[in-house]
Amino acid sequence: MATTLHDVAQVAGVSFKTVSNVINDHPNVRPTTRARVQAAIAELGYRPNLTARSLRSGHSGAITLAVPQLRLPYFAELADAVISAAEAHGLVVLIEQTSGGRDRELEVLKSPRLKMSDGLIFSPLGLGEEDAALVTAEVPIVLLGERIFSSSCDHVTMQNIEGARAATEHLLDIGRKRIAVVGAHEGEVIGSAGLRLKGYREALEARGVPYDDSLVAYMGEWHRANGALAMHELLERGVEFDAVFGFNDTLAQGAMRVLQEAGRRIPDDIAVIGFDDLDETRYSLPTLSTVDPGRTEIAETAIKVLMERIKTPDGPAPREIETTFSVVARESTLGTAP
Repeated sequence: MATTLHDVAQVAGVSFKTVSNVINDHPNVRPTTRARVQAAIAELGYRPNLTARSLRSGHSGAITLAVPQLRLPYFAELADAVISAAEAHGLVVLIEQTSGGRDRELEVLKSPRLKMSDGLIFSPLGLGEEDAALVTAEVPIVLLGERIFSSSCDHVTMQNIEGARAATEHLLDIGRKRIAVVGAHEGEVIGSAGLRLKGYREALEARGVPYDDSLVAYMGEWHRANGALAMHELLERGVEFDAVFGFNDTLAQGAMRVLQEAGRRIPDDIAVIGFDDLDETRYSLPTLSTVDPGRTEIAETAIKVLMERIKTPDGPAPREIETTFSVVARESTLGTAP
């Protein structure tokens, strides 16, 4: 037999109405009661009957998450965080993969499948600032990422410039002066690569370190193979550097493998830092220093803002929310403790 709201109410020791209020995220529930109900939901593995809920409330209890590529570890971990945040509110998540293509992203926005959802969390990669007016759908949208800043949608983003500046400052603080960059995009201003390059340059300028374009490896997609390719290129060009800033962790890991194959000691000869704080960075050899951009906070904030917009479509003006970040220093910059 499927678990019901009455089963959840019995385990949590509350009324059926209270369970319903928690699932529908009503504000008039005490935090301790909400936590008890959510624990009972998790214990029993309760899943809402979407058909019944839709008929009863006009909402499906499902949302859609559209991301570029799940084979990119950042988006896989982001999807996991969004699903966890949604489950805490009794929501299920439908996944759309866009491959980062503009046409496919526009197709998702107009897809009839969105009618099965109450809202969309959308991370575009192909669409840009010039496409802001096209980011509309039949359901509320929360934008993620750094491609579009002037749409009429709520927007949750990370502090790319500030995070990149902090990563570069960390390398400068440990005495590195020739910091190579892996993952820049030619001519990009708006977008993760453009913003992270800006933060890198700001950190150098603030410390009086000249910017040297020969230290910048321009690369397309942010996969390990491209990080390795960029590092091969830097080494073949004979560029002298004592640190590497990979614009994401996978680029940094690809670069780190090539450096080790070339006999460079990390961090003795070359310190390496990435960006994203992927789970696997804790287990690389050496463990990878990185920037934690607040991925869990991004997911939880996006769910919260989307639910508010679903309940009150004509609520406050679109909001732009930046999450917090932190530098996570590990062995690839600090070495191994004796």
